[in-house]
Amino acid sequence: MGLIARVIEAAGIPTVCLIGLREIAERVRPPRAVHLRWPFGHPLGEPSNRAQQLSTIHYALRALYAINDPGTILAPGWGWRRQRFADPTDWRMP
Repeated sequence: MGLIARVIEAAGIPTVCLIGLREIAERVRPPRAVHLRWPFGHPLGEPSNRAQQLSTIHYALRALYAINDPGTILAPGWGWRRQRFADPTDWRMP
């Protein structure tokens, strides 16, 4: 994913990757990444958990503007099922 993101960025289109394995992302170095410690195959969150999915999308889109240094990986620290997600527009970048 990170290699494709770099090619897309070279064409002038900003990208952000949702990653589950931080170690691989640190090696590949995508331009921007959000690390979520969730089960493989669920990059946006639990099925049917709209608040979690929207929070993930909003956080990733805000990362497009917040990350200035290539290769930066943000981690919101959310839990898989233990986290209570509020209005996705209330999330703030670190």
